[in-house]
Amino acid sequence: AFVFPSLYEGFGLPVLEAQACGCPVITSITSSLPEVAGDAALLVDPGDTSAIAAAMQQVATDPTLRENLIERGFANVRRFSWTACAQSVLGVIEQCAEDASHGG
Repeated sequence: AFVFPSLYEGFGLPVLEAQACGCPVITSITSSLPEVAGDAALLVDPGDTSAIAAAMQQVATDPTLRENLIERGFANVRRFSWTACAQSVLGVIEQCAEDASHGG
């Protein structure tokens, strides 16, 4: 498992990189990480070493959980593809252009 108990992340790219590589993720329940990781990671308090150890034990001993995190990780990474990002930006630009053409 990729264990990333960060106290603060602006975005959390390492989580996505681990998920893209098929690695189950354990990360912090702080800052941007819950949003970035989605439902594809175990979330822990980064200051609680017992919780981190328990999550590591859980991933190591539960093959169903491990496979589930891997599958959901692959799905989660697709939300952040360059194509998805470009389509989102294009949608905003098109909406702005439409609003401007109607005097808005």
